[in-house]
Amino acid sequence: MSSAVEKVIAGDVRTVARLIRDIDDKIPGVRDVLKALYAHTGKAYVIGITGAPGVGKSTLVDQMVNHYRHQGKSVGVLAVDPTSPFTGGAILGDRIRMQRHSLDDGVFIRSLATRGHFGGLSQSTRSAIDVLDAMGKDYIIVETVGVGQDEVDVVKSAQTTVIVVIPGMGDDIQAIKAGILEVGDLFVINKADREGADKTFNELRQMIDMGHEKYEDGKWKPPILKAEAVFDRGVTELLETIERHRDYLLKASQGNKLRKNKERIREDLVEMIKSRLIQEVLDHMSENDRLNKAVDAVMDGEIDPYTACDELLLSTLRALQKDL
Repeated sequence: MSSAVEKVIAGDVRTVARLIRDIDDKIPGVRDVLKALYAHTGKAYVIGITGAPGVGKSTLVDQMVNHYRHQGKSVGVLAVDPTSPFTGGAILGDRIRMQRHSLDDGVFIRSLATRGHFGGLSQSTRSAIDVLDAMGKDYIIVETVGVGQDEVDVVKSAQTTVIVVIPGMGDDIQAIKAGILEVGDLFVINKADREGADKTFNELRQMIDMGHEKYEDGKWKPPILKAEAVFDRGVTELLETIERHRDYLLKASQGNKLRKNKERIREDLVEMIKSRLIQEVLDHMSENDRLNKAVDAVMDGEIDPYTACDELLLSTLRALQKDL
């Protein structure tokens, strides 16, 4: 274990790749490595990129990485993709994305599956962020799958959350009002050369202005930027705005580590508890074959699924309590 920890801290790419794979596959013993690595986290700046499918998030991330590398910064990218219904892995692989960075030692790119987790971020992704942080990456960009209003979990792990939209979204702009709009630290209208970019800008501005009370007393008001990522236009302005938001957060936190504030630790801990509890319960049910027996009983009409759920959960919790 100590060897793996030392190699991660030293930036060994193969060890990091293997560790993230083991995290995703829930290999026994990986938690001990994560425990040892945690003391080395808290230095990287995490940026969340989210938005509906087809708005050009991957192209934008690719350009961001290129700019950061020209600044001499090391970058980690976690592309959270839909889960394959057959293998459980990410449908879109990192080989498809950002080909020009594949041989750059200063860039680490990995695709992760959502594993059916609503909000786009699984516990595996949160742990992978910690690994890249301990590896010494200056920036970690988390590009989420983009599933509409449920796509809000990224804000819990990112310091700056970027919402990407495109002109002509129409009613989709209205639809995000009650969900994504509240978590965005800044908005990017990508493909801004398209017709309707100004209309989209005005719609977003109106929605943000509706919550003007939240931005009083010097609080951050989400800016709206235009970009054409495929032509590398507007990306410099985006990075400058991210740095302005970072300075704002540092000032608000009085210089404390941004990833170690009380609210963020609480969120991470709650998610970790939920993930661990669900896994323990399901593992116990599988070991005793109680889950399969319950499935058969429901199929045969011997019991309804609600009663089966209650009985399974209560009996499993009692058994786990005895084991403690």
